[in-house]
Amino acid sequence: MSLTNATPQEAARAARKSSRALAVLPAADRDRALTAVHRALADARDDILRANLRDLEAAMRAAEAGTLSQSLLKRLDLGREGKYEDMLQGVLDVRDLPDPIGVIGARTLLDDDLVLERKSCPIGVLLVIFEARPEVIANISALAIKSGNAAILKGGKESTESFKAIAAAVSRALAATAVPSDCLQLVTTRDAVGPLLELDRDIDLVIPRGGNELVRKVKASTQIPVLGHADGLCSVYLKADCDPAAAARLVVDAKLSYPAACNAAETLLVDEDALGTVLPPIAAVLLERGVSLRCDEAAKATLGATLDAHRAAILQDADEADFRTEFLGPTLAVKTVPRAATPEAATDTAVAHINEHGSHHTDAIVTASRACAERFLAGVDSASVFWNASTRIADGQRYGLGAEVGISTNKIHARGPVGLEGLTIYKWLLRGAGHVSADYGAGGKKWKHRRLPVGDDERYARTDEELDVLRAFRARANGV
Repeated sequence: MSLTNATPQEAARAARKSSRALAVLPAADRDRALTAVHRALADARDDILRANLRDLEAAMRAAEAGTLSQSLLKRLDLGREGKYEDMLQGVLDVRDLPDPIGVIGARTLLDDDLVLERKSCPIGVLLVIFEARPEVIANISALAIKSGNAAILKGGKESTESFKAIAAAVSRALAATAVPSDCLQLVTTRDAVGPLLELDRDIDLVIPRGGNELVRKVKASTQIPVLGHADGLCSVYLKADCDPAAAARLVVDAKLSYPAACNAAETLLVDEDALGTVLPPIAAVLLERGVSLRCDEAAKATLGATLDAHRAAILQDADEADFRTEFLGPTLAVKTVPRAATPEAATDTAVAHINEHGSHHTDAIVTASRACAERFLAGVDSASVFWNASTRIADGQRYGLGAEVGISTNKIHARGPVGLEGLTIYKWLLRGAGHVSADYGAGGKKWKHRRLPVGDDERYARTDEELDVLRAFRARANGV
């Protein structure tokens, strides 16, 4: 990894050049590099945490002065609750995933001795701009190396010391491997971002990881494709038939396990028939844990009559803006889903609210009804949609992706937690024997367009003819 003092143009060109070497590097070399990175980060733990402590001390002063948000402060702490161990394990998890490069997604016989393949390949050069989270360097480095991509990383000034210490460890590790060190570029100056966003010939994808303001600013400042999400406005919908105890545990996890996370719940939707049964015990737990509940009229009236006087007195009135707000803290908006002719009809109302007010990140329904759950799963237009599970499970590592480069609410290329697969694209490979397009069409030859098996195992061939084609194709591909 290069902690570069080069110009943005020089850094991008170096990344572009190294990306081409990395793209054809054998999987074993990339995996050995990740083993070396893991070992270096483990050995440098004390130095990195001391650097992180310097960042934390400066960030706390900024937070006290009101120039840094509490949510960013929480994301900065690398020593919190096993975060460092998770970072280390994430590198190994990525290393142990199947190689995403060179995967044949489709194979078609266009004509005799003319076989077309769709094969996965790296995107090229990634520009990752992120706030606070110092572990992002390790995560992105691992994902980039494994997927054969070069990456330019720009972190927030609040975690510069942590970034430098992690970058130094990664750089030492890569120096002894076949992975070109220039494939990872760490940029520390803020004024480099604007020029980097202009380099659409050298940078293939921008991934902003941070708050709404950062993502929207990046999207408005570049012609390079942007992968990410501006908001994490997630909802949990409680049906009247759900188990109150299970629902309470789920909602507490969704709201409080990490309130500053983009997958934390911000809105609680409750069936009207559940206001007097399911909601009160959940509200009592949330209020006891310090959560401010901003309730619509029906929810507040019901809770006011069922909770003790102290808890009822601290309920707040919700306005329309609260159901479009990512609080990133201990505040939850509560909205009633009106009684309908059928449970399915009420579910449709909740779905419509989420699609209108949410950010298409992650939303969940808690219900015993499969019919309502499947209706919700099909109708909610979000990257992740859950049944009887906390929104906090929306995470690349928890999905088994090893780690994530970010979460995307886009509807192209990649959606939801983005891991290795989301960092690859594909190209079409055609192997022929002097074929020309003029031989086909009216009065000429006809295309066969026969789908061939994509696996290497010959048992996937369905007929003797397909088996012969597959063997002939392999022979040609291997130069036999």
